[in-house]
Amino acid sequence: MGLAKKMDHERPGRVHPLVPEAQSRLIKGELSRREFLRTATLLGVSASTAYAMSGVIGAGRAVAETPQKGGILRVSMEVQEVTDPALFDWAAKSNLVRHMCEYLVITDADNVTRPYLAESWSASDDLKTWTFKLRKGVKWHNGDDFNADDVVFNFTRWLDPATGSSNIGLFSAMVSGETDNKKMTPGAVEKVDEHTVRLNLNTPVLSMPENLYNYPTMIVHRDFAGNLAKVPNGTGPFTLSEHVVGEKAILKRVDQPYWGGEVYLDEIHYYDHGAASAAQIAAVASSQVDMNFEFDIASLDLAASLPNTRVYEAETAHTLCLRMRITEKPFDDIRVRQAIIKASDNSAVSEQVFRGRGQLGENHHVAPIHPEYFKLPRLERDVAAAQRLLAEAGYPDGIDISIDVGNTNGPSQQHCCEVLKEQLADANIRLKLNVMPATKYWEIWDKTPFGVTAWAHRPLGTMVLSLGYRSGVPWNETAYANPAFDKALTDAESIVDVKERTMKMAEVEKILQDDAIMVQQVWTPKFFVASNKIKNLRAHPTQYHQFNKVWLDT
Repeated sequence: MGLAKKMDHERPGRVHPLVPEAQSRLIKGELSRREFLRTATLLGVSASTAYAMSGVIGAGRAVAETPQKGGILRVSMEVQEVTDPALFDWAAKSNLVRHMCEYLVITDADNVTRPYLAESWSASDDLKTWTFKLRKGVKWHNGDDFNADDVVFNFTRWLDPATGSSNIGLFSAMVSGETDNKKMTPGAVEKVDEHTVRLNLNTPVLSMPENLYNYPTMIVHRDFAGNLAKVPNGTGPFTLSEHVVGEKAILKRVDQPYWGGEVYLDEIHYYDHGAASAAQIAAVASSQVDMNFEFDIASLDLAASLPNTRVYEAETAHTLCLRMRITEKPFDDIRVRQAIIKASDNSAVSEQVFRGRGQLGENHHVAPIHPEYFKLPRLERDVAAAQRLLAEAGYPDGIDISIDVGNTNGPSQQHCCEVLKEQLADANIRLKLNVMPATKYWEIWDKTPFGVTAWAHRPLGTMVLSLGYRSGVPWNETAYANPAFDKALTDAESIVDVKERTMKMAEVEKILQDDAIMVQQVWTPKFFVASNKIKNLRAHPTQYHQFNKVWLDT
């Protein structure tokens, strides 16, 4: 099909018909500038053109000072296993190899998605056919040309159930079959020519380009055999020269021209000082490293006191999910889950743990900063109702439960659980905290009956819901399966109009909230601290490290 006929939406210079419509709504005040920029760029308009259309002057990442070339950037961050990017389950893993293996697109801190290994893309009017034009002249470190075969190989791996990648949930519009036997739909990914790939979807999806900067969508070579640490090969400016889990990872700039232009750093070193905020900050304070990955709210004052440094804070949709696995007792009884929800008060956590900085969670995993967010009525605490529900479920004298806590992002996770413990006690729900090392929690995060999982920021609520709550997807840690939810989410993904999509998301959020699968207390701010000598550094809401244009003032 692709070789025989050029699709209408692939005509050079063509503007998707939804772009002028969005611009008209922007002018009328019916659409925010942020949402216009996001929509226009997703539909194939370049970022510079989209900014011009919206009336924004001077957008982009201009370097104000003359960059210096050379030097080693040292970062304190956990050094985890980095075998198969398709199986990455933490942003930190991707950061270790992000400057070696790259992505088809890049979503910057401004939430605008731009070309990366794909130089452009276009969508059909019905948003079911997406065509990506790949950059020419990009070389793998082994000398091979980057081409369409690499992209087809990656999509085929991602959507093969045997791989076990979370991407199968993200790209659900490209798979079909029963819940437990989903496979890539035949013809879903198509090589048009050496530098053109076409995606043929079962249902419309607006966010297809945006989905391609989720950390497990890193593009690997078409001959990738499953272990990136053992056979490092990428298209980026750096290569992984040394990797010791729990100790360090060393990246060195490759000795070949880079398609992305000038890169200033010679090397990037990651050193593992553990997940504890204080240890990472101590490494910065003692000049062992130049910056850290993150620190917890409890360490904010300490970080702010360090001389010659700056604290970076990002507004994010990062959150903690105190989630119940609904196939495990006693959480297989919705009345028990509802009792836990009724006895809890999410608003208390923002003040008691996050100093009022975190926004209130509503137990449906869609954040106020997500463009499709619909504000539901506030959840009210009702201890008496919780006790009645427990009695109906067969627990008239209350119930004993435990929650697994790994403090994977710092001690605030444990503090959140301690607040919940006090709240549940009023309803005679006796909660025990099972605190364990972060490494142990990572082994059970998707299996524990009741656990605290930190979910990273995604620019869209639909993205995180597809990853975590669709029936049968690998990251569905709650074992949630509701066909009505799946259908409502699929419908929401296909709607371009913000107001219309927001109204559809009201249904999606309400279904998830009513099924009572999580206590999602707060949307948590993210912090890190860095030396003032690091230039052109920005805080990415997903905590992605993008150092290609970073330089050191020595």
